[in-house]
Formats: sequence, C-alpha cells, structure tokens
Amino acid sequence: MSAATTRSRTARTPAPDRLCAEAVDLARAAAEEAAAPGVVGEHVGLVSEGDRVVTHFFECREPGYRGWRWAVTVARASRAKNVTLDETVLLPGTDALLAPEWVPWSERLRPGDMGPGDLLPTEADDLRLEPGYTGEDEPPPNSAVSEVSQEMADLVDAEDAELTTRPATTSRGSIAAVAEELGMRRARVLSRYGLHTAADRWDEEFGAKTPMAQAAPASCVTCAFLVPLAGSLKQAFGVCANEFGPADGHVVSLSYGCGGHSEAAVMPKPPKPTPHALDTMQVDEYPLRPARDSGSVPAEPDAPTEDLGHS
Repeated sequence: MSAATTRSRTARTPAPDRLCAEAVDLARAAAEEAAAPGVVGEHVGLVSEGDRVVTHFFECREPGYRGWRWAVTVARASRAKNVTLDETVLLPGTDALLAPEWVPWSERLRPGDMGPGDLLPTEADDLRLEPGYTGEDEPPPNSAVSEVSQEMADLVDAEDAELTTRPATTSRGSIAAVAEELGMRRARVLSRYGLHTAADRWDEEFGAKTPMAQAAPASCVTCAFLVPLAGSLKQAFGVCANEFGPADGHVVSLSYGCGGHSEAAVMPKPPKPTPHALDTMQVDEYPLRPARDSGSVPAEPDAPTEDLGHS
C-alpha cells in the first residue's frame, strides 16, 4: 500500500535530480548576475519542475520587494553530467508585498475624476447610447415625398446661387438638413437604459427618499425656483435655480424638496406704522411780535376823526 502511494507521489512530482539540486553555486551566480549587487540573500529552498529540472530560490533583499524570491531554474540533459542554466526570474512568495490587482480605467473612473483637458472615450457598444439619426428613414428615390424634397432643395439652391462658398453639409430641404437644424442629427443619443440609469442616479442624490426631502415643507413640483427639463425627463425632473438651496444647479426630482421652497415661508409685508395722536413731527412757528391784526382794537381807524376842542 505504501509502495503504491510512493509511486503515485513520484509520478506527480518527481524527486529532484541530485546534480541539479547540488548546483546551488551556479544558481547563485546567475541570480547575482541578473540582480543588483548585494540583493541576493540566502538559499531558501528548491523545487523539482520535472525530470532533471530544478528551481532554486534565493532570498531577495531589494527594498520594496519584501517576501519576493529569486528563482533560478537549472537543467541537465539525459546521461549528461554538466548542469546548465535555464532561466532567472524574480517571483513573489507567499507573504510577498504585491501591487493591487489591475482594474481597467473604465471601472476605476468615478464622478468628478475628470479635469481640464481630459478626454473620456465611450465604447462603440455602450449600453447607455443608441444610434441617432442615420439617414435610413429618408424616403426612397422614386417616391413622391422624395421628388418634393428634391424640388425644394433645387429651388433653395437656385435662390442661393450668388453664394460663392458654402460649407460641405447636406442639401437644404432634405430630412438630414431639417434634423440638423432642429439639433436632432447626432450620431448617438441616450438609450432607454441610459435614461433609466441617469434617472436612478439623480433620484438617489436629490429624490424623495433623501433626508432633506423628508423634512421639507413642500415638494419641488410647486416651487417657483424649479426649471423643468425638456423631453421625456420633464415629467419627473427639473433643475433647481435657488442659489441658497442645497441643490442649486443640480437636477432634482419633482418629489424632492428643501427648506428653500418659494412658498414654504412667505415673509409678510411690514405693517404700516399707526399715525401719532399728536403731530410731533411738524414745526410750529411763533412770531417774535404779535401780528398787526391780532388785537381787539384796530390799528387804523375806520373813518377820519375830528379834533376835539375846548370852548
């Protein structure tokens, strides 16, 4: 039973070749030649890689490579007595200090990481995007709509014949020109998945379940500072325009709210002051001498008087 077990173990991992196992000096010389001077340490073990193939391990004393080992593989040809060098590499040990696992940039990128001059490429099969206007919905060449469009294009071109230089764009009057004028001729647009992910992200940051919205006196749908969005998202989102609000300039859910609601606490008009019972603000004038017509005796007689004589 033990002999069968020994034969099974030997078939899986053969015993190290004696001459290869004794070639420690050859392996050390190869490691010192590949490494910097003084960084190859003690011999820490060997492993049999196959028939007459052995790998020797030496301690690495290089700063920053704690737990790493120099691995030197030596081999011997069949019926040969000379051991030759196979390869020399630096390998991490069981307690080696390793760099974190590499993660693609698309998975490492986080909101706010982009700076001035940075370019963020999007994959061709990005699930958030779908093809925009491609021209496939143009009418066939022989259809009536196509003839009308071509006549309109020829008419416009004839009216603009005096122009000497024109940009190399689509012919005016075509569906492509109309789509470009309306801002709809984009190579790709947001897909339904992209809309849903954006809505979930915005609702998580400024939605009804946030602590601010739970304590708000009213929701944004009745706030005067809400600027509605265009498109299908206008049914659920808008932009906050309150400079004192916590979401100023951000997309908020219509069910979001804060203490800066325009109708939450309207300040009453200041009351008009009650008029004084006595006018204390008017200045009374007092003359230094009484007026000529203020006495009971007139200052001048009404008719001429006769002199009173004595007989």
